[in-house]
Amino acid sequence: MAFTVTMLAWGVVEYARPLAAAGELRNAQAAVRWGADYLARAHAAEETLYVQVGDGDSDHSCWQRPEDMDTPRTAYSVDASRPGSDVAAETAAALAAAAVAFRQLDGGYSATLLGHAEQLFRFAKNRRGLYHNSVPGAGEFYPSSGDEDDLIWAAVWLFVATGREDYKAFIAGDGNSGEVRSTMSWDKKFLGAQALVAKLILEGKLPDAGNPAVMKRSLEQFLCNVVQHGGDAKLSPGGMLWMQPWNNLQYVTSAAFVAAAHADHLAGASLRCGGAALPPALLLSFARSQADYILGANPGRMSYMVGYGPRFPAQVHHRGASVPSIKSSPGKITCKGGFDYFSKSTPNPNVLVGAIVGGPDGNDHYNDSRQNFQQTEPSTVTVAPIVGVLARLLHN
Repeated sequence: MAFTVTMLAWGVVEYARPLAAAGELRNAQAAVRWGADYLARAHAAEETLYVQVGDGDSDHSCWQRPEDMDTPRTAYSVDASRPGSDVAAETAAALAAAAVAFRQLDGGYSATLLGHAEQLFRFAKNRRGLYHNSVPGAGEFYPSSGDEDDLIWAAVWLFVATGREDYKAFIAGDGNSGEVRSTMSWDKKFLGAQALVAKLILEGKLPDAGNPAVMKRSLEQFLCNVVQHGGDAKLSPGGMLWMQPWNNLQYVTSAAFVAAAHADHLAGASLRCGGAALPPALLLSFARSQADYILGANPGRMSYMVGYGPRFPAQVHHRGASVPSIKSSPGKITCKGGFDYFSKSTPNPNVLVGAIVGGPDGNDHYNDSRQNFQQTEPSTVTVAPIVGVLARLLHN
């Protein structure tokens, strides 16, 4: 949720004008506010953050629409004695980014979010420890690979929001640069931090030296890799950036966003990839190719955004979409009774418009089966980055 809010807010910060021109800025701001409100309320005390509701094992034992759920929904928090510096720092980043997104529209609300963000960053920095060691069962479903990416990501967003020297010092000295990355995701934010640092260097707000310069060069190498298909960056035969079999499109949308944003940050200058120049137009072309692939320009001629185009996933792995609505079937559907709908081979009765599924494999093959959760499960972390990508491409 926190990564989703951060990416939605970043899209608003970068592309408010094209979103407004499309009549979607208010919708984007409303989405950011909804998520930011939730995160701010989850910050119950200076060093207490509620980070999980429910238990993965018990939740997965039921297949129900939300209106019928009556299983226990335990809320779990991190605090000084049970730290979660990774999730606290990511939440700080989300609220700082949202504060920047609302700075001109609602100064009071922006200040409130920033206050939460600063407290959470202090909590994360002073109480180190991964949240999955503090929250029962979290490691089975959402294990964290570390907290250094979250801390530098939060510090950069707080510097963008405040311009304060202590955050600048953290970026310059205390934060891990992350080196050259191959992906950006809810668990790995170094690439996002590198993109923001590169922008700040180009704007003259950070020096092109030391840790910031290392981060900028790491971003540039990532972009050279994805455009020139070097390093770990591989393309499927149909042109999709291919990283992992489970929800590959989350990496595609994040990479496309970073490429599009940096193309604008360069302001006409070019990257150097070895001995070749990489102009901003090629970065934008890469972002467009990935967006086009998701929307149907692929060997399967399928849009992986549900509800868009003449052909899109029909059996999305989603409880609310696959179980009949209470309007059409008002009787209660039990925890186990819902699996009758899970097992059907018919299209979902409810179209989850706008969702993006995990996507095809490295050979562009997609098995549209509800049981095939690696390819058919949607996620907010996949769809959030594409909001900014589509706004930028519309502007172009």
